[in-house]
This record gives sequence, structure tokens and C-alpha cells, in this order.
Amino acid sequence: MSDSTRTSVEQVRYSYTDGTARITLVDGDRGNPVNSGQVEQLFAAVRQAGRDGARVIVLAAEGRFFSVGGDLGAMATSADMPAFIDDLADALHRVVSELIRSEAIVVSAVQGTAAGAGFPLACAADVVLAAESAKFSLAYTKVGLSPDGGSSMLVDSLGLHRTLRLALLGDLLTAAEAQAAGLVARVVPAEELAAAVDAVVAQLIVGSASAQAATKRLLREHAVPSPETALRAETLSIRGLAGSADGREGVTAFLEKRPAVFNG
Repeated sequence: MSDSTRTSVEQVRYSYTDGTARITLVDGDRGNPVNSGQVEQLFAAVRQAGRDGARVIVLAAEGRFFSVGGDLGAMATSADMPAFIDDLADALHRVVSELIRSEAIVVSAVQGTAAGAGFPLACAADVVLAAESAKFSLAYTKVGLSPDGGSSMLVDSLGLHRTLRLALLGDLLTAAEAQAAGLVARVVPAEELAAAVDAVVAQLIVGSASAQAATKRLLREHAVPSPETALRAETLSIRGLAGSADGREGVTAFLEKRPAVFNG
């Protein structure tokens, strides 16, 4: 398909032009929260990119944030929070698995904060580009939960102890720090991010699709031989914590904008 085809949906916009599929999170007013509607639409968009034969997939976002992470309000108001989170994590992990397994090269563009599940979602890309304003945060333990979305696989990019620090202490990783760690390929001023993405896409499009796909497969399989196993372990962990007293307290305290009181 060489001509542009566009489908707009509530939280995700998809477009395809000349070998490049662009998937954009468009719930910017709310910070592009990860919820069941968003991940359903993300999955449909990634599958559409495969049907379109995309050489490159660009994952980007509108608004001040790439993504604030999981929609805690939706979690708190669900009838069964453990079941809700189990379903949401499994659906998100299908998206992450599709991006990892896709023969297309995935390029993400991160502006503002990528927090919680937004962090590993951005880093499911093969090439991560960031604005100077970008920050990355794994804040799960602050709400009594454990990381999901492929967070455990960040160890392969960031190293064990840096990932532990981010996950346990809730520290922010700046764009410059992420680049120094090897996670982010390029850091540019916010106004130059779109042009930086276009330059990387142009470089990829003129290359050998078969060589790029084979290279991605070889390197990713060496780094994480079974990503689905890691993702399933994350689902089971966060589901269990969602049913705990600390998990309920963490989510409630966050929504009430007060410090959580954990009893462990």
C-alpha cells in the first residue's frame, strides 16, 4: 500500500504511508493513560501495520506526556481490581510481544514523561528517540504494585542495579542519562524530535528489509530468548499484588493525593 490510509480512534491514531506505519497515542489531555481501550486500539494498530506490510513502525504520543502509565482511576473503580489488572496486563503484554516479534523496525519518540507502563512501552521499540524534556519513571512500588509492560526486560538495556534503583526508589531517569546508559539512541530539543524521527525512518526505509528484520530477530533473541515468559511472570506478580492490602492502599492513596500507609 503506497498511498496514505488513516483511521482515527478515540485513544490511538493510525496512519500508513510508503512503508511506514505511525501509531500515535492521542489522549494527551489525560496524559495518555494505559487502559483497556488504549491497549485494545494499540493492538489493532500494530496488527494493521503487519497487514500493511510496514517496514517501520513509529510509536509516538501527543500532549505533554508520552504516557503517565496505568489508569489508576479505572483500576480503583473496577468491580474486581486483581481481575481487571490481570486482563489489562495481559492485553498490554500482547502489544509488547507484537512489537518485539514484528519484522518491522520499531522507532519510539518520547516527549515529557514515560511513567509506569509507559516506560517499558516506549522501550519496546528497537530505536528510542527522546526530547531533552523526556523522563522515564518506574513508579509501581509507590502504589504497592510490581512492574509490568516488559519492565523486567529493561535489565538487559540498563543493567540490574540501575533498574533496581529505578524500580525500588522511584527515581527519574533523564533523557541524557537514558542515552548514556544506551537505552536512548538520540536526544534532541523537543522541537526537533519529529525531524529526528523522520531522519531515522528515511535511513531505515532505504536499507535492506530482510537484513534489518534478521538482525532485529538475532539480537533480540540473544538478549531475551523468551519475552513472553518474562511478560507472563509480570502479569502474575502484579495481579497478586493488586489483591493485597498494600496494592489497594497504594492505588487509593495515589488517587486521594496522600502518602500511602503500607503494612506489607
